Amino acid sequence: MGRRAIDVEALAAGNRTALARAITLIESSRPQDRADARALLSAVPDRTALRIGLSGTPGVGKSTFIESFGLMLVNAGHRVAVLAVDPSSARSGGSILGDKTRMEHLSRHPDAFIRPSPSQSALGGVARRTREAIRLCEGAGYDIVLVETVGVGQSETMVADMTDLFVLLLAPGGGDELQGVKRGIMEIADLILVNKADGDLRATAIRTVADYAGALRLLRKRSHDPDGWPRAMPVSALDNDGLVEAWTALQQLTDWRREQGVIDSVRRKQAVDWMERELELGLRTRLDADSQLRELLADLRISVADGAIPAEAAADIALDRFLSRQVGPETGDAP
Repeated sequence: MGRRAIDVEALAAGNRTALARAITLIESSRPQDRADARALLSAVPDRTALRIGLSGTPGVGKSTFIESFGLMLVNAGHRVAVLAVDPSSARSGGSILGDKTRMEHLSRHPDAFIRPSPSQSALGGVARRTREAIRLCEGAGYDIVLVETVGVGQSETMVADMTDLFVLLLAPGGGDELQGVKRGIMEIADLILVNKADGDLRATAIRTVADYAGALRLLRKRSHDPDGWPRAMPVSALDNDGLVEAWTALQQLTDWRREQGVIDSVRRKQAVDWMERELELGLRTRLDADSQLRELLADLRISVADGAIPAEAAADIALDRFLSRQVGPETGDAP
């Protein structure tokens, strides 16, 4: 597949088929496809969406929430893209394929687009493809991009580093539930939503909101927050209760951060960080593409594991060999 197979005009007009094909292209690891992907990303319109990261504990009803929240947004005139991020697929080779079927109504809406997570061989690959997919969704005219993570290991931080807002979806529970939420995740959350605040669980959900609100007050105040943030709120995705209030709160936070220049500043930093990670990923790709370097690295790994050579020295050997193979010692030309 090449860039010519992608109808850029159709993508820019919001055609979902063209967008899906474009994302399939950027998910490819083939060298020619990567070159075509870079050309495609340069060709799509430079548009901006509100990027919202979303994570949640297992069984919290995340798919139901995204379905209800997304439908509320599209019915209010927004165009919503949902990108699923599953770093565990880097280990299992699998992907989040069930989410799209669980969001049946949203996936059928003409102003919504849902893309399951690709299978990738490394966490860095998942991050790269997700960032590029965000760019494509923005180029296709989606003004809200929801980036969902299954919440495995580094995934929350990874998603927070590529979005404007980060929402943590939790279930009603007592002190044990609060203890189970890692402090690091609490520190990056802008809004905690306690889902399933309905029926017999409503009273428990309200108490849980109070518990999380108290925990948030104990955290060090962040410079990019107005007074009263981050905050916790109850919602019921099943009953569509609290969704409007949650969206209103997110809009208020977004407006404040835009006025203060926070969103622009954070995006500038994210862009630089992205460049640094692309550099690291590119170097790793170049290393892996060289058969002689692969053999050297395999030997060095054994030596490091056996304690025959320090890790730092092994890395220096590999880098020196890599650089010597890129530039000829006498001519200064690449081989």
